[in-house]
Amino acid sequence: MTERAHAIANRVERFVREVVIPYERDPRIAVHGHGPPDDLVQEMRARARDAGVLTPHVLPDGSHLTQRETAIVLIRSGLSPLGPLAVNTMAPDEGNMYLLGKVGSPELKQRFLAPMLAGEARSAFFMTEPALDGGAGSDPSMMLTTAIPDGNHWLINGQKAFITGAQGAKVGIVMARSAQGACMFVVDLPDPAIRIDRVLDTIDSSMPGGHAVITIDNLRVPSDQMLGESGEGFTYAQIRLSPARLSHCMRWLGGCIRANEIATDYACRRKAFGKLLVDHEGVGFMLADNLIDIQQCQLMIDWCAGVLDTGSLGTAESSMAKVAVSEALMRIADRCVQVMGGMGVSGDTVVEQIFREVRAFRIYDGPTEVHKWSLAKKVKRDWLKIHPA
Repeated sequence: MTERAHAIANRVERFVREVVIPYERDPRIAVHGHGPPDDLVQEMRARARDAGVLTPHVLPDGSHLTQRETAIVLIRSGLSPLGPLAVNTMAPDEGNMYLLGKVGSPELKQRFLAPMLAGEARSAFFMTEPALDGGAGSDPSMMLTTAIPDGNHWLINGQKAFITGAQGAKVGIVMARSAQGACMFVVDLPDPAIRIDRVLDTIDSSMPGGHAVITIDNLRVPSDQMLGESGEGFTYAQIRLSPARLSHCMRWLGGCIRANEIATDYACRRKAFGKLLVDHEGVGFMLADNLIDIQQCQLMIDWCAGVLDTGSLGTAESSMAKVAVSEALMRIADRCVQVMGGMGVSGDTVVEQIFREVRAFRIYDGPTEVHKWSLAKKVKRDWLKIHPA
């Protein structure tokens, strides 16, 4: 690992522990139903800017840290659920910035990417559609939202669901289906043609704006706001999705490291039945299992990040990492709650929230079962290459 990555990660960790964690008790969060309010986010980002840790994974010249370097930085940012918001490494912005940096034209980068890098604009990624209407979810090929050419514009119509951060976002990346196939458009938000029907009540609560159900009604987008070429949307989605799902693993590993710290401190202070909780094997073994799972998560993330750093899309590798890490994080968070007993299910510590967030992560960015199904298909394809019919 490089010295620059260690230096950035250490600065981020110090900022999160000293500045961000106290915000977890900010009363503005308690009264806001769908993630921290934007005024709180901007307040934290102003302090991150002053501390030199805003958007730390993107260097001043616009280049990115490698994925392996990014991992140790994003893990440290995740030590608080508010950390990624404060230092601008949070989803969906982190993945959207990555995609625009890879595919966007110079004009799109200047107009849309620059304010995101500066932490001045949040974004939303409009891909998932209402499941009961037969739209795209884990299977993006089921896309129903349409994009029809209209002079030097495109006309977009459809519905979207679980659109994270749409409420309050200033930049949107909209996926739709043209005659050539899937395509992506970058748009200014809010737009009267993009209507938020409702914001869902979900188990997680870390993302500003929550997760919205959207209706897109005759949205007119200039042709030069298409990302790349018509019909290449799924290719661009893969450029974004593999690193983005790995970034989720990074951030929530940081959260679980913090939860384990809190549970360990509790077990080493609390006495029951004549001795400290940690001295009861039933408790001590759970904390030992956490150490094992945390180490395995770190190794899995580093391995997958190394694959992405070769230039590979890492589709299979990121699926394996997402399954292994999200399931391990669920075990870690669950043990932390169990070790702490009644304290673990209360809001007196952040452990309860981390448990909820990690439970949602087993579904977000592809449920475990979908990734396993995809990997099983790869097993069959690889077998047929060796044993052709």
